[in-house]
Amino acid sequence: MSAPRHGGTNEQRGLTQKVAQRLREAVPGLWETLIGAPLWGVMMAVSALAALYLRNGAETSHLSGILVLFFAGGLVSWPFALLLGRFGAIGRGRETRFAAFFLCLTVCTIVATGILFALDYRIFYARWHAPFGTGTWVYQFTFTSASAIYQFIVMGIRLYLPLGFAALALTSLWLAYRMPEQQR
Repeated sequence: MSAPRHGGTNEQRGLTQKVAQRLREAVPGLWETLIGAPLWGVMMAVSALAALYLRNGAETSHLSGILVLFFAGGLVSWPFALLLGRFGAIGRGRETRFAAFFLCLTVCTIVATGILFALDYRIFYARWHAPFGTGTWVYQFTFTSASAIYQFIVMGIRLYLPLGFAALALTSLWLAYRMPEQQR
C-alpha cells in the first residue's frame, strides 16, 4: 500500500485559481456587453415578429407584449451567454469556440426568455394565489411557474425559427472568429 496523499487541498486550490483566472479572462468588455445586449434583443424580437408574420400575418392581440418579451429575453441573456461562451472558448480552436458560443447563446436566451415569461404568467395568476410564504403559495408558485415554462417550451421556442436560428449561427460564427486563437 502506498502512503495517503495529502495534496488534495493544494490541488483543489490550484484548480480554483485556474478557474478564477479563466473566468477573469472570459469577462467581456463593457462596450461588447452594452452594444451586444440590445442588438441581440432586437434580433430575438425580429425573429419572433418574422415567425408570427409567417404563421398568421402577425395578427395577434398580444404582438407588442410578445416582442417586448423576446427583446427582454435577448437583452438579459446576452451578458451571461457571452461570459459563459468566452469561458468555454478560451484557448480553443475555431470550431470549439463556435460550438461554445452557439450552445451558450441558445441555452441562455431560451432560459432567460422562459423565466421572464414565467414571471409574467405568475403576475397574472397572483391575484388567485394564497398569501405569500404559505405552503399553498409555494405549491401554487411552483406549479404555475412550471406550467408557464412548459407552455413557453411548447409554443414560444417556435418563434425563434427560422430567423433566430440564422442569427444564432451568424452571431456564434462572428464571436468565434473575433476571439483570438490562443488567449493564454
